[in-house]
Amino acid sequence: RRQTRLTALDIISLCASNDKSKAFLHMEEEEAENYAQMALDSALKHTLLFGIGIHHAGLNETDREIVEELFSTGKIQVLVCTSTLAWGVNFPAHLVIVKGTEYFDGKIGRYKDFPVTDLLQMIGRAGRPQYDTSACAVILVHEPKKNFYRKFLYEPFPVESQLGVDNLPAHINAEVAGSAINSRDDALVYMTWTYLFRRLLRNPSYYQLEDSSPEGVGNFLTNLIEKSIDELVVNKCIKADCDEKLATTQLGKIASFYYISPHTAGKAFEKLQLLKKYDEMSPYPWLCQLLADANEFSELPVRH
Repeated sequence: RRQTRLTALDIISLCASNDKSKAFLHMEEEEAENYAQMALDSALKHTLLFGIGIHHAGLNETDREIVEELFSTGKIQVLVCTSTLAWGVNFPAHLVIVKGTEYFDGKIGRYKDFPVTDLLQMIGRAGRPQYDTSACAVILVHEPKKNFYRKFLYEPFPVESQLGVDNLPAHINAEVAGSAINSRDDALVYMTWTYLFRRLLRNPSYYQLEDSSPEGVGNFLTNLIEKSIDELVVNKCIKADCDEKLATTQLGKIASFYYISPHTAGKAFEKLQLLKKYDEMSPYPWLCQLLADANEFSELPVRH
């Protein structure tokens, strides 16, 4: 968000140095001043006067609506925004510039690359069918990564399966709850109908498959299934007996119905059992901790 403001100010300074400070303003200055007065963000108030808007999640809703209206009608010609805008409101433009291909991930404490799909979504905003017959997208990237991004821009990337140890337990739990899987053999047959099974032999190194023989593939899938079943049993979502039969539990049905991960369901059950044991304790700290520990919230950014 800070970078949107700094970038907008840099563009204004560059235009002013060329005696074209209002080059991107396509409305009367009086009208621009009226819009600037309506804006609540101080940086936006300033940049709108020069035909440049800023857009990020920290803006007030009124400010975002002003910027969106002015840019979509062409009254301001430049919009400096965060990467999240690429997945939000559709703002086609003749020129899209991606300032960098990395972002700071607070969870790991360092910069990491944007997913390729995010970059494609960003540069996909270049092109206005009703106005242009051509468009331009520019990606600013470190020299060592140029060839990589040039390759993905001009050559199709294979789509790989994301089914694995992290999310397979939830899928198996849902199938067991729906009676589609009743044994380990059923689970193995289920895996042969997945996209993962189709891609294993096409790109074995991506999935860390060392033995691509039929027996090796079978062992690889069996290992995935066993790990998933073990996790489901530990989290009390299914029961597995000695006859290889699998049966759902009430907790497993609840997790499947509400799309809760088995890990979250298991932790919830554990916390509630402890809470039941200590009746005199206040439930609110326990419930807050339960929500904070839920996997479903792990991807949500925390605002400071």
